[in-house]
Amino acid sequence: MKYIGFILFTVLTNAAAQLMLKQGMTVMGPLSFAGVNPLVKVLQIVFSPWIFLGLCTFVISMASHLFVLSKVELSFAYPFLSLAYVAVAVFAYFVFREDLNAWRISGIAFICVGTVLIAQSGREPHEASASSTHEVVSR
Repeated sequence: MKYIGFILFTVLTNAAAQLMLKQGMTVMGPLSFAGVNPLVKVLQIVFSPWIFLGLCTFVISMASHLFVLSKVELSFAYPFLSLAYVAVAVFAYFVFREDLNAWRISGIAFICVGTVLIAQSGREPHEASASSTHEVVSR
């Protein structure tokens, strides 16, 4: 649980990136490649301010995730990324006025319960190996 702050930072930056990408695509409107060079269109998309900021935020999120993976087990860290779904759904409800019905709320509740259960099971790899080594030495 020592690295939970970094894990939550990863989750929040991942969710923030999604929200920025959505804002960017909302500003751009529906995509159409008709009569436009596809490469030019892709560059317009990538370099629009909200999308560019969202992509940069994804890079920060990925760097944070790589740091976390160097410190804790993948089977512990990765499920926390599901909390990004929770954050995105809640913020999308308030920012973009997206629907947050009973089915989505139920799914969010299941994600939260599952994440809490996984969090209760977590230990850093060196803690586990140190306790195993200690048991062998004790015998």
